[in-house]
Formats: sequence, structure tokens, C-alpha cells
Amino acid sequence: MRPKLSKNLLRTKTLEARVNAIEHEMIKLKAQDAGLSIAELTRRSVLLKPLPKRLSKITLATYRELVRIGSNINQLTRATNTAIKMGLRPPADPEQLKQLQKLLQKIGRELSQIETEITDEDDIDDGEDDEDWE
Repeated sequence: MRPKLSKNLLRTKTLEARVNAIEHEMIKLKAQDAGLSIAELTRRSVLLKPLPKRLSKITLATYRELVRIGSNINQLTRATNTAIKMGLRPPADPEQLKQLQKLLQKIGRELSQIETEITDEDDIDDGEDDEDWE
């Protein structure tokens, strides 16, 4: 005979999610491989998997700017390689471009590892002067 669960542990609520046939089959197979029911797999996945950190507006703006800079470096690298192949003077030093690309990648990695995020309220300058800062 199964022991009775306390009221707090009794599962009485249901969650619904729509998936297509392929997703359903993948979930079913994953559950079978793990030896779990679909419900148990879902519970474990949802409750135990950490959620991604919410990025602040400053972080997102920084990522966008890094992408723009990276695009510019890639264009300059392409132009440099083309000039070298044509026997012309390159517009930039290829070694410096490689160093810049590595530096950009390092900045991106470090930015993604920042644990203390600024809240959206903190990263917006509303233009109002704080009277406390006289």
C-alpha cells in the first residue's frame, strides 16, 4: 500500500504546452531513455534547469556594438587579404586585425560572465538631476 502524501506534496495542478509531432516524439524518446514518464521528465527539466540570466539594456547594447565592430574588422580583414593577394599595400596589418578579433572575442566572453547585472532602472539616464547629488 502506498503512503499518503501530505496536501502540500499532492500534485493537483496541470500544465499544458503545445508541441508538434516531431517535438512530442523527441520528448517521448528522451523520457524513455531516462526511464521517466513525460510528466516526470518535464518536471525535472523545468524545475531543476537554471534559467538564463536576464540581460540589462546596457549589456544588450554592448553586445550589439561588439557585433558592429566585429563586422567592421571582418570587412577590413577581407580587404586586407584581397590586397595582399593582388600584390597591393594592405589597408591594415593582418596581425593587428587578428589581435583585434581575439580581443573582441575575449570582451564578449567576459561580458557574458558578468554575474551582477544592472537593472533596467539603473541603466537608463532619464535626464533628471538628483537633488541628493548637489
